[in-house]
Amino acid sequence: MQRIREGVRKFRSRIFPARRALFEQLAAQQNPDTLFITCADSRVVPNLFTHTGPGEMFVERNPGNIVPPYSHESAGELASIEYAVAALGVHNVIVCGHSDCGAMKGMLHPENVAAYPAVARWLAQGDPLRRQIEAGHPGANEEEKVRLITELNVRTQLENLKLHPSIAPRLESGALALYGWIYEIESGRVLALDEETGEFRLWPD
Repeated sequence: MQRIREGVRKFRSRIFPARRALFEQLAAQQNPDTLFITCADSRVVPNLFTHTGPGEMFVERNPGNIVPPYSHESAGELASIEYAVAALGVHNVIVCGHSDCGAMKGMLHPENVAAYPAVARWLAQGDPLRRQIEAGHPGANEEEKVRLITELNVRTQLENLKLHPSIAPRLESGALALYGWIYEIESGRVLALDEETGEFRLWPD
């Protein structure tokens, strides 16, 4: 906590005064342009690798950057999406996976998270993805499987988003765009899904 304590002190004494006008403006309202859905992993810092500031992105985080299929049952992820799209009127939604994702490893090996019931239930949403990887890539090694399920997971969450009732009409009208990304922790690169080829490519190139 000492490190956090000093960080808060530095923010209050140095950073906030230098940007007071911005924070005073943000105190009255927010107007983000992008909903950024990513993993809860501490190594993934969206505002850092997108070089964005306070108020520019509405961020939803959970293990594995999962977007549950829409239902009328309460779910925090779905509420965040609905609010960002319908109330705040964002123009972009990015689903961002990342390298070395523990959630993806948990999907591939459910036995490794069995001791954590809540985690196991959440990651069980990836069971169909694991079976698809096992069936389609029987000779893949562990590193390849992690990469493959990371990519497949991003594609799957984009498909789930398209069925969200607040998103579908805005997609159809052209008022909203969806993007799939993978952030490489070790290189700092962002790979974006090419909708035409289905491949993830360096972005921007």
